Amino acid sequence: MGAYDALKEQILGYAKYAAADVGQVAGARDAFMQFKELLNSGHVRAAEKLDGVWQVNGWVKQGILLGMKLGRLQAGRVESGAEGSAFTFIDKDTYPLRQFADDCGVRIVPGGSSVRDGSYLAPSVVMMPPAYVNVGAYVDEGSMIDSHALVGSCAQVGRNVHLSAAVQVGGVLEPVGAMPVIIEDGVMVGGNCGIYEGTIVGERSVIGTGVILNGSTPVYDMVNNTIHRRTEDSPLVIPEGAVVVAGSRGLKGDFATVHGLSIYTPIIIKYRDARTDAATALEEALR
Repeated sequence: MGAYDALKEQILGYAKYAAADVGQVAGARDAFMQFKELLNSGHVRAAEKLDGVWQVNGWVKQGILLGMKLGRLQAGRVESGAEGSAFTFIDKDTYPLRQFADDCGVRIVPGGSSVRDGSYLAPSVVMMPPAYVNVGAYVDEGSMIDSHALVGSCAQVGRNVHLSAAVQVGGVLEPVGAMPVIIEDGVMVGGNCGIYEGTIVGERSVIGTGVILNGSTPVYDMVNNTIHRRTEDSPLVIPEGAVVVAGSRGLKGDFATVHGLSIYTPIIIKYRDARTDAATALEEALR
């Protein structure tokens, strides 16, 4: 990130101003637009892995929030193809819809999908309709965002990840030091899953249909007889190659016993093997 130290200092300086004042500061909007281009190109990220450890780039989040302060509400319009017909929306003028060049290598299938400016989709990413990618998100090469999926603000998605239909990847802008959701390379996330509150999903993991991962739900590892959970110092981390399914565990107490009550919990039932690889292979024909 050393190449952008000067811009970083500018962003942090402008971020100190209140929303009502920063728009009057000379150079603030120009600095933000330069910063946003770096987001769009993937040269700066809200979080990145350094020496094997994920670290938050707080100044990048500050830059995204600066855009919110600088922005003015403005109507946008997308022509639908039918004469006189268009889809309209209202958002901050600093965050219009992302525009892609014909040769960018990204495939966005028509049908209601949106990518907000200030996010990065690498060449060979496929996005099925309708889906949404929010500001600050980073989606690496070969990944697929399936129908009704959300990639939230600042979420980091690795290479060759499959986000199946209706997957919700949570976003976070504040506090600026909070870890965004991170899904590492080669992960398969099944339909109707939710991954929230800075959870890190390790490489080549498989998250089964309907699994919810967040900061308050422990994950029981049946293979290693251990429990994975968020602590004050670290987010919930799903180990590399884990296969996680939705399960339940019984509740204690007389009332729970009488009524046979249990509570949802994710369970690691195995670690990835050749059989898992075959079952979760990405269909190249779809690309």
